[in-house]
Amino acid sequence: MSKNRIAIPSENPGGLKAQRSGHFGRCDVFTIIDIEQGVIKDVHAISNVDHTEGGCLVPVNLLAEQGVNGIIVSGMGLRPLMGFKNAGIKVYLGEGVTVEDSINGLLQDKLSMMTEEYVCGGH
Repeated sequence: MSKNRIAIPSENPGGLKAQRSGHFGRCDVFTIIDIEQGVIKDVHAISNVDHTEGGCLVPVNLLAEQGVNGIIVSGMGLRPLMGFKNAGIKVYLGEGVTVEDSINGLLQDKLSMMTEEYVCGGH
């Protein structure tokens, strides 16, 4: 993990101490964390967008435009999972209550990759 930009669906206002959102597509914000050589270099939040038009791929496109190459989620449907895969963005299953818990799990190599067997229904 040399240089990565990781997104974590979060509650307002975002940041390391923010609570993680249980639903990536309906989160308030995405906390974006830049990591270089295993060290957090920058943390900022971007607002999620309404994805009624364009469906669940709208957040996928938003994060791809931000240069994100990984996202840590609690779960998601098959369509956004495939969208992230097609965009070259790795999807990790996160743990913990806060953004900081999740990013620490990634930095400690404790997170699993999300696969089709973990997708939520109804998406």
